[in-house]
Amino acid sequence: MLYFSKLKILSVIVITLLLSYFALSNFFSLDNNFFKKKINLGLDLQGGSYLLLEIDNEPVVIQQVQNKFFEIKKYLKNKNIQFKNIEIIDNKSIKFEINSGESNLIEDIFSDKESEINPYFPKFKTHQFNLNISNTNVLLELSDYGLVLIKGASQEQAIEIVRRRVDEVGTNEPNILKRGSDRILVELPGLNNPDRIKSLLGKTANLTFKFVTNNSEESFGTEKLSFEDGTEVIVSKRIVLSGENLIDANPRMDNQSNQTVVSFNLDRVGTKKFARATTNNVGKKLAIILDNKIISAPTIQEPIVGGSGQITGDFTFQSATDMALLLRSGALPAPLNIIEERTVGPDLGQDSINSGILSLIIGFSLVILFMLIKYKIFGLIANVTLIFNLFLLIGILTLFEATLTLPGIAGIILTVGMAVDANVLIYERIKEEKKGEENQLLAFDSGYTKSRTTILDANITTLIAAAILFILGSGPVKGFSVTLGVGILTTLFSVYFIARLITSIYVSKNKHKEKLI
Repeated sequence: MLYFSKLKILSVIVITLLLSYFALSNFFSLDNNFFKKKINLGLDLQGGSYLLLEIDNEPVVIQQVQNKFFEIKKYLKNKNIQFKNIEIIDNKSIKFEINSGESNLIEDIFSDKESEINPYFPKFKTHQFNLNISNTNVLLELSDYGLVLIKGASQEQAIEIVRRRVDEVGTNEPNILKRGSDRILVELPGLNNPDRIKSLLGKTANLTFKFVTNNSEESFGTEKLSFEDGTEVIVSKRIVLSGENLIDANPRMDNQSNQTVVSFNLDRVGTKKFARATTNNVGKKLAIILDNKIISAPTIQEPIVGGSGQITGDFTFQSATDMALLLRSGALPAPLNIIEERTVGPDLGQDSINSGILSLIIGFSLVILFMLIKYKIFGLIANVTLIFNLFLLIGILTLFEATLTLPGIAGIILTVGMAVDANVLIYERIKEEKKGEENQLLAFDSGYTKSRTTILDANITTLIAAAILFILGSGPVKGFSVTLGVGILTTLFSVYFIARLITSIYVSKNKHKEKLI
């Protein structure tokens, strides 16, 4: 157990020195060409912005009910079921009339657990829509759980879109979390002016292409929309193309007009749609609409079949960049409203850092003092190992650019205690072995061997707990679990490689002494 090959010694030295170098990069300006990474500080340590967003789910519910409305109409027509006066009531119910002899058929269709148009949720023993039939009147009302599912899906989609937009801006280690069923928490460490983020998050970025028309008898219907300057035009309600078909968007300079534009590329389906629409409508104006505002309405000069185009407008390069960012990240399922906004100053964060460092120094000093008094030279070895353990821990966190929070500092302090505990178990076991063994080397070797199982069991169980906290926890809890988990791994390495290596060298040179420990 005390034997180390030359290769193993070299490996331990290289790993220790390399991770120590990574750790020192957080405190000194080292060779940035070799290693540029540093530990990121969380919102509680470096300050930043805190935004609480609320999802306006009403448009999502309305859209879902409208989709179901058209789906039911199509289904009943395909089944040759006579109906009339179908309409949407209060944005969450669908009402229609049927012939008197078809109520049983309608009940079978919409109450069936295998229903095609009214999904059944076995876990909650309910359909998406509750069915009520009174004589010839049929009422489909959105169920409570159906409403919960719509809101849940909307929240999940909104979180993903928010994360994409925040990541595109380049904010370090944002924290984006669920809050209840219709809220999203966004923490942006180091960002003291969140105006740009707020403007990006406040836009749904629902992009559509529609033809400008003067025909009031348009089969799909018409609507009046306005440009940014207030000029109103009439457009068809028919959507030629939507943002769902975009695969990329980027700002660039148009060489001909010397203006900033947003170029875009379409997927295969979008390319076919766009080619067909532009081929059949040469000479017409195509309105490019974002969140019900017309950005531009260029005239189609020729068919566009390549699957790419550009959006023109009164863009600055920054606004074009933001526009491209919004299009790339996708449209929000529903508008987001900022209901709470806070800016955490760096002073509070610095106080937290100072308090955490002070507690670490005090705890570290007391541990060092105890080990020196209790185990003398081996206490010194344990203390040296403990210092390297901290360097290893900080080095690994730096390597992965982890975010350090105040609970994370607590995890580091806990690691110090666990590292000392492992050394104490080993040394006490060595003392027990020396009582029946005169050979110093055998006693030390046996002490390390027989204490290994106990140390591994204790640390592995703690590592499992840290993993569960990481998987199920969020925010500061994750920060604590990360530092604790990494600390356990570095503790095992430092105890069974660094400390054991130093111990083996010392014991080998002093094996003839009567009492080593």
